[in-house]
Amino acid sequence: MSAAYKPVYTPEEYLAVERLAAERSEYIAGETFNMAGATRHHNLISRNAIIELDAIAARGGCEAYAADMKVWIPSRSAFLYPDTVVTYEPQFLDGREDVLLNPRVVVEVLSPSTESYDRGTKTELYRSLPSLRDLLLVSQDEMRVTHHTRVADGWESRELSGPEATVTLSSFQSSFPLSALYRGVDLGGVRQ
Repeated sequence: MSAAYKPVYTPEEYLAVERLAAERSEYIAGETFNMAGATRHHNLISRNAIIELDAIAARGGCEAYAADMKVWIPSRSAFLYPDTVVTYEPQFLDGREDVLLNPRVVVEVLSPSTESYDRGTKTELYRSLPSLRDLLLVSQDEMRVTHHTRVADGWESRELSGPEATVTLSSFQSSFPLSALYRGVDLGGVRQ
């Protein structure tokens, strides 16, 4: 049995197709990857992240965007869709303003089907961006976040868990309780 043919696109071809597509797909080095739909928990956590980060961003003269903003990673030829992204003085690929070049904070809500990809390939791609300062990988099944922070000689990672934990963003010297990301989410029969 032969493998199914999967077309290879240039970044320009991908953008032309993606901008007209009914369903979203990410792009890495010529290949496209369809994005699965999100669960209720995923959507609630994403909503809470945009609420928290938008409030912080507004105080710092920044902008926060929800899941439909693409991020271009030129050094790796990749277009990704973070669940939430924050930037200061946004720079875009072109006049369409739908592809961000300089994210400062990225939030990815982990799904069982994509968690290994998000923790592996996607984390590596995001961390290659010179502008990125904070990357939050948020579990949707338990109150737990992996927080990657850029430091002078690379990256530092911390695991945060429980309602008493606090997320401190190096980008803005601002904090919010981890429980804020889980507002309205039922974790094991306990609604947060």
